[in-house]
Amino acid sequence: MKTILVPAEVHVNGEYALRMAAELGRRFSARIETFALQTPPLVNLTWDPAGVAIMNGADFDHRRAREEARRLAARIMSEEDVPLEPAPEVTGEASQPAGSAMPAAAAPVADHPSWAWNDKAMAGDGFLGTYGRAFDLTVVCRPRADAASITTLESALFESGGPILIAPPCPVGRGFGETIAVAWNGSSETARTIAFARPFLQRARRVIVLADDGDLGDQPSGALVQRRLAASGIPVELKLMASGGIRSGEKILKEAAALGCNLLLKGAYTQSRLRQMIFGGATSHILAKAEMPVFMAH
Repeated sequence: MKTILVPAEVHVNGEYALRMAAELGRRFSARIETFALQTPPLVNLTWDPAGVAIMNGADFDHRRAREEARRLAARIMSEEDVPLEPAPEVTGEASQPAGSAMPAAAAPVADHPSWAWNDKAMAGDGFLGTYGRAFDLTVVCRPRADAASITTLESALFESGGPILIAPPCPVGRGFGETIAVAWNGSSETARTIAFARPFLQRARRVIVLADDGDLGDQPSGALVQRRLAASGIPVELKLMASGGIRSGEKILKEAAALGCNLLLKGAYTQSRLRQMIFGGATSHILAKAEMPVFMAH
């Protein structure tokens, strides 16, 4: 985990994702890049007496909002002892224009944590998803009606091609991830999540595979996943859940909390996303209720 992307969002939970990214920057001596997550300005429609639609540009000051997000990121990184990356030396035709989508892209990652500000204007969910392909991990806030949007999380999840780490709407202590729960349901999404999370698993003091081996059919059992992790020297144990428990987000969170876990690994939307929207599912429940960091991939 040497490159981390985290959007700076100015809302009630905005600082939690930044602080988690800073913690990972220190832990892995990683480079953190952040930017102001913004939505395109809305267009207001009004009508003149002749019945002609008039389009008025939104009066929201995106430049001011971008500066507010930059100040938030700078304050959090300073409080978390993550220094600002030195500006790269650029000369002549090799220089990039101000506000480039990829500042200092060629700068090597140092052996100590640092952060950089990307001043791209109007960088929304689409930018987060596509730009995230150039990073090892994207950190986002857990969606809430009065804070982060589910579309932001899903853009990073489905479009980046990599894993996401979801910050809960509450402070997370330093050293989170010492005890990890792996919600194993036999899916390819969860297998990919485990592979992406190897840097976390290798540093953990305790890893518990939660599984319902009687409900997996021909899919690999929790015992096989335990063997896989143990072969890499990871301190892993197996906890079998009652029949159907691994399909319930509520039961997964309850079991993980009871075991003292402070990080949950879960494959995202291992059932159809549409089905989960209609009938509910483990992923949907975890995204709505998790009070611990959640590491996901699809």
